[in-house]
Amino acid sequence: MNKLALLATLLIGFLANNVFAQINIDGSSTVYPIGLVVSVDFNIDTPEAQISVAFSGTGGGFSKFCAGETQVSMASRPIKQDEIDACGAAGIEYIEVPVAYDALTVVVNPANDWVECVTVDQLRAIWEPGSTVSTWADVDPSWPAEPLVLYGAGTDSGTFDYFTEAIMGESGSSRSDYFPSEDDVVLVQGVEGDANALGYFGLAYYLEEGERLKALEVDGGAGCVAPNADNVNNGTYTPLSRPLFFYINKAAADADPNLVSFVEFMISEDGRELIAGTGYVELPEEMYTEALATFQNR
Repeated sequence: MNKLALLATLLIGFLANNVFAQINIDGSSTVYPIGLVVSVDFNIDTPEAQISVAFSGTGGGFSKFCAGETQVSMASRPIKQDEIDACGAAGIEYIEVPVAYDALTVVVNPANDWVECVTVDQLRAIWEPGSTVSTWADVDPSWPAEPLVLYGAGTDSGTFDYFTEAIMGESGSSRSDYFPSEDDVVLVQGVEGDANALGYFGLAYYLEEGERLKALEVDGGAGCVAPNADNVNNGTYTPLSRPLFFYINKAAADADPNLVSFVEFMISEDGRELIAGTGYVELPEEMYTEALATFQNR
């Protein structure tokens, strides 16, 4: 065998054995804080693991995942049928791993002193397609006739899918004349910068900002309920409580022990403590036990 052929053979062998050495994680910006904090802590004891964490929205993340560009996809909603079909067509098998609950949070600027609680019917009137609501007084005549400036998730976001399904009863049903973004930080900054703003995003982003944002209680029909861990766990924060997920490429996990260790660490007690530290709500113990068994028996 000549040197060129030998080098080619060695290169093919190296790529075959290291195709998943880089762990690329992408997807939901809501779930991004979990992916980031877990990967950073995991790397302390496993420095050889090369982990990249980014976000392009749940939908954008699944597009990359089903194209084989990433090994892990973060999602703030379950995978859709068209995404399942795309992964199937590409021969990509996956394991769904639930990691936490989120209390999707409706927020206003702290200068807003006229609203503390909003009903689902009011949210629907504000956000439904064709809505003519343009001022706060259009929602409630006792509120000021000031412009209502809306910030919400972009259409590639799982938060957009979940919010529209929960409030409008149909995923994707929303007015379009608002400031959209798949990046929750952009939405946070928008609401912080406008006294007349209203927006929605994951609980962790609200908690990170402290007094720079004001969370509204939500009345889903049984009274006003604040977005927090206790109310998620007792089932009273409805209809805006939701699970958050990681989707793992099965072939990647079979080929890369570091990816296996990463997933196992994430749903271990230490990993769950990190997740709770982001502001999201831990799942019941039995859900983590079941998720671990499903992953290990893949």
